[in-house]
Amino acid sequence: MDNIHFQMMEDLSEVIQYEHPDIPLYIRTANLSDSTDMCAPCHWHEDIEWIHILDGRMCYYINGTRMTLNKNDSLMVNSRQMHYGYSYEGQNCLYSCILFHPSLFCSNPTLLQKYVVPILENPGLEYLHFRSSQEPGQEVSEFLSQIIERKEQQREGYEMESIALMQMLWGRLIQKKFLRPGEDGQVMGEDLKSQNNMVSYISRHYHEKITLNEIAASGHMSRSKCCRVFKHYLQQSPINYLNAYRVKVSCNMLRNTDKNITEIALACGFNHPSYFSKLFYENLGCTPRDYRNSGV
Repeated sequence: MDNIHFQMMEDLSEVIQYEHPDIPLYIRTANLSDSTDMCAPCHWHEDIEWIHILDGRMCYYINGTRMTLNKNDSLMVNSRQMHYGYSYEGQNCLYSCILFHPSLFCSNPTLLQKYVVPILENPGLEYLHFRSSQEPGQEVSEFLSQIIERKEQQREGYEMESIALMQMLWGRLIQKKFLRPGEDGQVMGEDLKSQNNMVSYISRHYHEKITLNEIAASGHMSRSKCCRVFKHYLQQSPINYLNAYRVKVSCNMLRNTDKNITEIALACGFNHPSYFSKLFYENLGCTPRDYRNSGV
């Protein structure tokens, strides 16, 4: 299988590589070992994501919650949630991933507003975990398996059949009360929106001297809440995220420019080359010079 590469925007949203650009549907079976370090980067997207475990186990992170998916388990990640999958105790995992953009559900605005939009905007519905040992999980597994089978067979019109199956699954989950709209007055993910704004701010200003106050202000929240939100969604402090982002940018400069280490450190927002080298080693386990010489 080909290696999986994630294309990320500044706000951590993923650019989905659909098979057909005008049909926002992505269906792929892969090994977790196809991803770097058997781990996907933390990201979000408008698409609804389905994960179906074919063999082995996978750990999954969604908005600060961690869980283990076992063989034949299925997981639905709602739209615009921070998430990623990673290895369970260093083991490989064979899984299928289906990304389904909400626009594929139906073109009728009344049906969209009645059965889709309120569920996507339910802040209490971040994900659904369906276990293979339970009847609902077995039914979901059957729907997903049929979609995956159609993609693998590549028969003419498989996209239409896949979309129809996903619509049937969505309707079944509504009937069984797994999918529900949020209660009146609930606001969809304000903290998540603020998190995205703060991450985007860092990506635009990483080369400047940034303070915690400025990061918090970009998300319209206090310093203490800013720290709590970063800890919840990204499992690290705002400053640690800023420094890790700077190191990530420096890797690209080390590979693709002739600037010396000091010039790169300053260009990435580090005032002292020694501090840059220290953080680089903590993040990647090697010095900037060794990284450049290795050609990684």
